[in-house]
Amino acid sequence: MRAVQCSFCGTAAFYRREYEGVSLCQKCFKRSIEDKVRVTISEHKMFGPRDHIAVAVSGGKDSLSLLSILSKLKTKFPLSKLTAITIDEGIQGYGDEAISLAKAMAESLNIEHRIFSFRELFQVTLDEIVKRQTKLAPCSYCGVLRRRALEKAARTIGAGKIASGHNLDDEVQTALLNILHGGVERLARTGPVLVDPEQRFIPRVKPLCGLYEREIALYGYLTGIEFQRIPCPHRNRALRNDVRDVLNALEEKHPGLKHTAYSSKLKLGDLLGDRKIRLNSCKICGEWTGRDLCEVCKILVQNQKLECLTREA
Repeated sequence: MRAVQCSFCGTAAFYRREYEGVSLCQKCFKRSIEDKVRVTISEHKMFGPRDHIAVAVSGGKDSLSLLSILSKLKTKFPLSKLTAITIDEGIQGYGDEAISLAKAMAESLNIEHRIFSFRELFQVTLDEIVKRQTKLAPCSYCGVLRRRALEKAARTIGAGKIASGHNLDDEVQTALLNILHGGVERLARTGPVLVDPEQRFIPRVKPLCGLYEREIALYGYLTGIEFQRIPCPHRNRALRNDVRDVLNALEEKHPGLKHTAYSSKLKLGDLLGDRKIRLNSCKICGEWTGRDLCEVCKILVQNQKLECLTREA
C-alpha cells in the first residue's frame, strides 16, 4: 500500500488536516503552524516593530508554544522586547510545575521571566477563595483575578501589549459559554485584538486564536517543548468541560466546524461592537468597571466576609 505523501513537499505524511484537505509531513506541519501565527499577527496588526510584549506563560502547551514562536518572530524585529509573565494562582500541587516549566523555557530562549502571585497582588490564594466560596465554579473566580493580575503585571514591567495563548477551541468555547450564561454582549470584547479606545487598559492579543488545541499540542511535542501535564484540580467543576466535549464531538463529524463557529462569533462581535459601555472607577480599588464595584473587589470583599465568619465560628 502506497504511503500518503505530504501535500506540499511530497515526502511521507504523518498528519491529515481534514478541514483543509491536506496531508503534512512533520517539517511542513511545524512550518504551517508558525505561518498561521505569523498570518494572524499580520492580519490583525497585533504588534509593532518596537513593542514591549508581556507574554502570559502558564506552563501549558499553548502559552509555551506561543512564547517559542514569538521568540522566533522577534529575530526580525530587534527593537521589540518580550517578557514572559507567569501568574501563580496559589493552587497546591499544581502551580510549582507550571512555574518551573515557564522559567526553564524563558531561560532557554534568553527571555526575561517575571512571576506575580495572587498572594502578592490580592493577599489571598485561589485555594483559599475556593474553600470559602461555592456560588461559582473555581474557574470563574480564577478568570477574573487572572485578568486583573496580568494587567497589573504588564503595567509593572512597562509592557504595551499582553499576548495570551488562547487557541481556536478556547475562543469558540468562550463564545458559546457567553451565550449560555446570557452574556451575549461579551462577544464584542473577546476578539483577536482587544483595544480600549480610551487607553484605560493595556491592549490584549491572541496570536493562536486560529489554531486548534490539538494541533498546538502536536506542535509542542514535535518541537520538544516540555509542557505541564498535571491537570488543574479545579478543572472538572467547570461547565467549559461539557462545552468542550460537545464541540469536539461535532468537529469530529464535521471538520472545520470550529472555524465556522469562530467566524460567526467574530461577525456577531462586530455587530455588537458599536455599543459603548459606560465605565466608572471602582469605589474600592479605583480600577475601571461598569458597576460601583469591580468583579475583583466583589470576590475579595465576599472572601473577607466569609473569612471573618469562619474565624468567629
